[in-house]
Amino acid sequence: MAKPNAKGPVRTVQIFCAKCKFQLLKYRKGGKGALVKCFKERIVEDFTVDEGICPSCSVQFARNAMIRGAPALKIVGGKVQMK
Repeated sequence: MAKPNAKGPVRTVQIFCAKCKFQLLKYRKGGKGALVKCFKERIVEDFTVDEGICPSCSVQFARNAMIRGAPALKIVGGKVQMK
């Protein structure tokens, strides 16, 4: 299978917890669709302590996955908002 684009997209989005509005990640997102997965190599800043868990309200917003041969965070539907 093909790997994600090595250079990566230029647009940076901020990802917030939907429950408590705590900023979780800064991520270089490609495309204009919904946020379904976050490739770990594209994460610019990570504000979490435990991977995939909000440090403020302890809600699990993502789980580890291998997507197209690259490590990623698979986002749980409705748990995050992006700006």
